[in-house]
Amino acid sequence: MILEKSKGYKQVMKWLRSQRKKPFDFQSETWQYYAEGYSGLVNAPTGFGKTFSVFLAVVIDELNEPGGKYGTRLLWITPLRSLAKDLARAMTAACLELGLDWHVGVRNGDTSSSEKLKQKKQMPEVLIITPESMHILLAQKNTSGYFNELKCIVADEWHELMGSKRGVMAELAISRIKALVTSRHPERLLRIWGISATIGNMEQALQVLVPYPELLKTIVIADIQKKIEIRSILPDHIDMLPWAGHLGHKLAHKLLPIIAKSKTTLIFCNTRGQAELWYQNLLKLDEGLAGQLAIHHGSIDFELRNWIEDAIHTGALKAVISTSSLDLGVDFKPVDTVVQIGSPKGVARFLQRAGRSGHSPFETSRIYFLPTHALELVEAAAIKEAAKHNQVESREPVVMAFDTLIQYMVTLAVGDGFEKEALYQQVKSTHAFSEMEPSEWEWLMQFITTGGDSLTAYTEFSKVEKEDGLYKVKSRQIAMRHRLHIGTIVSDAMLKVKFLTGGFIGMVEESFIAKIKPGSSFTLAGRVLEFIMVKEMMVMVRISKLKTALSPSWLGGRMSLSANLGAVLRFKYNQALDKNPQDEEMALMKPLFERQAKVSHVPSADEFLIEMIQTRDGYHLFAYPFEGRQVHEIMAALIAYRLGRIKPISFSIAMNDYGFELLSEKPIPVSEDEMKSLFTPENLGEDIVASINATEMARRKFRDIACISGLVFQGYPGKYVANKHLQSSAALFFNVFSDYDKHNLLLRQAYDEAFYQQIEEPRLAAALHRIQLSKIVVVYAESYTPLCFPIKVDSLREQMSTEELGERILRMTAEAEKKSQKGKRKK
Repeated sequence: MILEKSKGYKQVMKWLRSQRKKPFDFQSETWQYYAEGYSGLVNAPTGFGKTFSVFLAVVIDELNEPGGKYGTRLLWITPLRSLAKDLARAMTAACLELGLDWHVGVRNGDTSSSEKLKQKKQMPEVLIITPESMHILLAQKNTSGYFNELKCIVADEWHELMGSKRGVMAELAISRIKALVTSRHPERLLRIWGISATIGNMEQALQVLVPYPELLKTIVIADIQKKIEIRSILPDHIDMLPWAGHLGHKLAHKLLPIIAKSKTTLIFCNTRGQAELWYQNLLKLDEGLAGQLAIHHGSIDFELRNWIEDAIHTGALKAVISTSSLDLGVDFKPVDTVVQIGSPKGVARFLQRAGRSGHSPFETSRIYFLPTHALELVEAAAIKEAAKHNQVESREPVVMAFDTLIQYMVTLAVGDGFEKEALYQQVKSTHAFSEMEPSEWEWLMQFITTGGDSLTAYTEFSKVEKEDGLYKVKSRQIAMRHRLHIGTIVSDAMLKVKFLTGGFIGMVEESFIAKIKPGSSFTLAGRVLEFIMVKEMMVMVRISKLKTALSPSWLGGRMSLSANLGAVLRFKYNQALDKNPQDEEMALMKPLFERQAKVSHVPSADEFLIEMIQTRDGYHLFAYPFEGRQVHEIMAALIAYRLGRIKPISFSIAMNDYGFELLSEKPIPVSEDEMKSLFTPENLGEDIVASINATEMARRKFRDIACISGLVFQGYPGKYVANKHLQSSAALFFNVFSDYDKHNLLLRQAYDEAFYQQIEEPRLAAALHRIQLSKIVVVYAESYTPLCFPIKVDSLREQMSTEELGERILRMTAEAEKKSQKGKRKK
């Protein structure tokens, strides 16, 4: 088909010309591939119109061959609710201007019941939906009719979904909808497209999204380089920054001029607690920001979030402090500056956030990096290096997530029901379950119909029954309970926070409220609130008279450094002592590295540094793999176990993203030759199991698996089951399966997730292989060094108050200064 001669193409081109725009080559290429029946993946920089590359392809197709009936033509899957509203606005405007009588609807957790009812009566032509809402749709009766007119499914920000169980939810729903469309319209070719800005494994990403051999598929890559300007907010001198820290408030005053000269600034923090603290801190520094500064994260009430998003669009806000809730695809025209507070932990995340500024083509995305401690300046230099060479992380797809599959099977049984063999073929067609054995499918069927071998005696686990050849849920109570908890994000029970006088502020985790007393104050959504009581699962509060207060901590606050960024970081240490450093960050850091070289050693990329230090606390072994906190935690336990085999000795362990510490009361007797053997990848699996409590890790993983698979009921809205009760219920099942059902797939999944996600065994093995090829440098230092100091401070932070910690750091610094004169000994 020659697309340029078609009526739809001419109409779209005329519309674009009226706006003084013309399509980029990658957009025209996508339209052509779509017209020829292809599915695929579009990769382009942020702000160049990835959305319109696929959306307008569907529009051109409709203008060429108008569908006579009402019904959804385009199903647009998005990972974020904030993204949905913005997409709907842009698509609606395009349809109106093109004279296309299409309604663009949104369906997610924020969509009102009345809107959902309207959609049920008449589905919008474009439906923007989250993976969870897609499954809730499949849990309704007579849903197959919703997809009668469907032509295309799009997975937006596919890289974000692919590495999680939400991606598995998308894969399963797509396989079901594809089968429904094909069964009713065998002649129709359903296209499946993905959109992604930053991902390292593009080919695999396409294969995961479109694993169907009968579909033509392609990758469209934009031959455009987005200009990104990365600047570090530097201290006047290196001593201004702490050797370890996690707030960065010492440089906050340098942020004010940046905010002042920008139209709108997005300030990204890694955690919700950190965002709350930064909001209070900036208001203290500049009271003039009151009313111009807002805070946005997932625990803030959605009406307030909506107001903030609208205020960014109109330019009413000068700055917004955000977590990952504004990470993806949101097109805020007034935003011309982005600030990242502290390490982004990955190159892709940093570039994604940079793309929120200068969102229009050919505008420069401007992002500032504000370090929270001295060594993060090296990370800034490493990120610049990686961005220059486009070294972004790959996302590993989740496979064999049986908890998600069980939930999905019951979802379909709650809806129209399913035929066993047909569903098996659909599930097997997905990438996530392509390796599933027939015996595993039989186990899953038995589990949802009888509860499996160990739960047969309990009728509440016989959820699904066979009726007229279809497997269905007959019990209304089971169906209602199931619909309430469709999804794969399991967190602590969230409690809504409400003023005594009325009005919601947001949500906090139950575990946080359980630790504070009535009369205590905490911050949320930038307000200081006094806790009154919990009433009917609502946290009742009033405005506090205090100016400062506790900041709620939310679970999952500590991300780990990516392998990709770790590799670039090791490379950057090669340049630490260059006479004329190219990076301003490395130039500023040079005195610190000269000090490190004087008292110890600065490791190059082919070296592995181990520091042995004796202090009044005991005997320390510090090692620096630069592999991220999570890998270091397991590696430290592994090395401690192996040292214990040489001589019985006990250790306390501390770690950060750069390295780890083993601390013992006794000397650590190990030679350089033995050091190499300690870090061997040989017998890794056995030694991991022996060195850590793998069963306990699997037990913790099993809590989420039990919730997702429906083994434990999480409660009704407003009456959620307490976290400790969920944990004990899940632990009971874990024990039963361990004792009586060792072949239970959910039990196996718990151990697999512990090994591959929490322990990161493949990454640990790769790190140990690299260390074997490196030159091991063992240094006996007289005192704490600039490299080990942050690890030590991080471990002390969890044991001390801020005041005590400050005093201890001053003493440790003075001691290090005194002993640094004595130098070092190398072995």
